[in-house]
Amino acid sequence: MKNYQIAIMEGDGIGPEIVRETVKVLEAVQRKCPALSLSFKPLPVGLSAYEQHGSTLPKETLESLKQCDAGVLGPVTTHIYEVHDPNMVNPSGKLRKQLDLYANIRPSRNFPGVPGRYDNVDMVIVRENTEGMYADRSLYEGDGEVMPTPDTVMSFRVVTRKASERLAKVGFELAEHRRRSVAVIHKMNVLRRGCGLFVDSCRQIAKQYEDVAVSDYHIDAFSMFMVQKPEQYDVVVTTNMFGDILSDLAAGLVGGLGLAPGLNLGDHFMLAQATHGSAPDIAGKNIANPIAEILSAKLMLEWLGIRNKDEQAITAAALIEMAVERTLLKGVKTGDLGGSATTGQFGDELVRQLENIEIREVTRWNK
Repeated sequence: MKNYQIAIMEGDGIGPEIVRETVKVLEAVQRKCPALSLSFKPLPVGLSAYEQHGSTLPKETLESLKQCDAGVLGPVTTHIYEVHDPNMVNPSGKLRKQLDLYANIRPSRNFPGVPGRYDNVDMVIVRENTEGMYADRSLYEGDGEVMPTPDTVMSFRVVTRKASERLAKVGFELAEHRRRSVAVIHKMNVLRRGCGLFVDSCRQIAKQYEDVAVSDYHIDAFSMFMVQKPEQYDVVVTTNMFGDILSDLAAGLVGGLGLAPGLNLGDHFMLAQATHGSAPDIAGKNIANPIAEILSAKLMLEWLGIRNKDEQAITAAALIEMAVERTLLKGVKTGDLGGSATTGQFGDELVRQLENIEIREVTRWNK
């Protein structure tokens, strides 16, 4: 039996509240699956780490992460970080680059008991995570934005064949286990070289997956199609900033960012992280929705199971998702979903639902 070392990084704002509920759920699913062994290692990150250790991402945290199999990261309030302070880095972007977490997997689907604008939505956006337009990922050293004059800014965008191909591989592998369809999103009619290289890389990988249908769309047109017939899309593969925007749009189709999980996936490490922000205006009020962070941990278990051929981890992931469904069906929801449950009350009810599920139910449900 493999013991998975899981780093726990609470982050800023509502991060500590939703991460604590996530750990509560992970501990419960570990009790439910005795052959699943998880060890938790709390590590400092974010504003509290800056106050105590002088850095939003201390060296000790980076070193400790090398000994872990995966991590759970809460949201961080980067918009108030001092950009000229080298000790106030964006932990999220830095970890993605430093640990080479090149694929950002962001599912969006309908959940029972949560009214959405559409039915039968079930898509996964696979977003490149380590390069692209964002300044903290576009250069090895320094800032990826340049001001040649006080009134002019030039921002660099990086697209490489290596990053594009390995991202596409994750997308096509995922599609093989889903509805066997991949949509490649780009703006090749204008960004001919950058998006052209990305699309060509995806097409090369597509040749290895003859049973997966592949199509491609311009980002602007696809945004319209998503709000017309989102149920027709399965796996969506795209570059960094396009994927960041589209995943928020997809979340809005099914009930909001409170239901939008994310997993930053690399070859040797993975980081569970909800797609939403730190919501500092409601921090400490015990009203934040923990579902996205909990489902991010569910994705983490699922991929640990896939990578290690560990059926217990895959079963544990399915248990969590089923428990989320049953909790919502019971009408236990936080305020953003129209309910009145606190963060802690939702987590407690989810644990109760999880403990009442029979393993054989999960096997049938997975099929």
